[in-house]
Amino acid sequence: MIPFSIEVPDAELDDLRERLRRVRWPRQLPGDGWDRGVPVDYLRGVVDRWLAYDWRVWEARLNKYPQFTTRIDEQTIHFLHVRSPEVDALPLILTHGWPGSIAEFLPILGPLTDPAAYGGDARDAFHVVAPSVPGHGFSVPLESAGWNHGRIARAWVELMSRLGYQRYGAQGGDTGSVVSPLLGQIDPAHVIGVHINGGLAYPAIEPGDLEQLTDLERGRLQAAERLRAVGTGYAELQATRPQTVSYGLSDSPVGQLAWILEKFWEWTDPAHGLPEDAVELDHLLTDASIYWFTNTSASSANLYYENRTTADDLGPGVPTGVAVFPTDPAIRRVLDRRHRIVHWSEFTRGGHFAALEAPDLLVDDIRAFFRLVR
Repeated sequence: MIPFSIEVPDAELDDLRERLRRVRWPRQLPGDGWDRGVPVDYLRGVVDRWLAYDWRVWEARLNKYPQFTTRIDEQTIHFLHVRSPEVDALPLILTHGWPGSIAEFLPILGPLTDPAAYGGDARDAFHVVAPSVPGHGFSVPLESAGWNHGRIARAWVELMSRLGYQRYGAQGGDTGSVVSPLLGQIDPAHVIGVHINGGLAYPAIEPGDLEQLTDLERGRLQAAERLRAVGTGYAELQATRPQTVSYGLSDSPVGQLAWILEKFWEWTDPAHGLPEDAVELDHLLTDASIYWFTNTSASSANLYYENRTTADDLGPGVPTGVAVFPTDPAIRRVLDRRHRIVHWSEFTRGGHFAALEAPDLLVDDIRAFFRLVR
């Protein structure tokens, strides 16, 4: 375990600003909105904000938390390891997704590790481990092919073992909503429970399901169908030609920003019109900056390539809690076939990036679930 600190060289900050000042803007059809992608006028404003944004402030915020790297399965794994002041805290491994990073956990690290300091019950405390998914953030470079969901889960098992945690929980959204359940299936002797949110997978509807759906679930299914029809082009590109698409993203920070920003527009709480209405704009820029400074457009997209086929499914696994936020296409009767669900919550605010959009709701739900299995 090697202590790690994020230290982006000044030269890279200067290079980013120079590229942002020299961007060549594409043409756009008159009066076009978001239907064809991120509007030029809108992105110009976000780029102006990026030029004024202070990376060092956010770098210092991240570096407040202990970070380490280690080698697992011939791959460098970077992770936050934030221990609670409560001796009896439960270890909890958090898994982010794409286009996320460890930065999305900043709003929940304090409440999870030190609930008493945030008006909560000390008995709900967690020791938090938050790795960067291989090929994302600071778990670089990606040194071999084959890093699919199952391999990531097996690496997390090894990581928690090395940290000496013999009894722990797992939580995640997006990629984490797949990896965390796999973790419980692979290591049920040590994983006591899994909590997930933010799954984007199209519900696996079977004959007879439609007649049983509630009006709310029918609405979720329709939203999932719309997303599959018009909102999955990025996934097709990343799952089939991750290297080709990466040239534009690795060479243009504005290209990388737009690629990420569109997903924040599409996946955040539909009650908000713009991404920054749901998530603080500087936090979005921190996420985009991490992808830019680590040059991980290709290696993060590789995860989609590796998971083109069905992910490992080893059975129902350990007790599972599910938090459903607006934009999540979760349907209970469908998920019951694959998970041992003992806790189910539905919320009317928040979205796919729950740790950023509704950290209070997510933290409360994580606490509520793990009270059942501690």
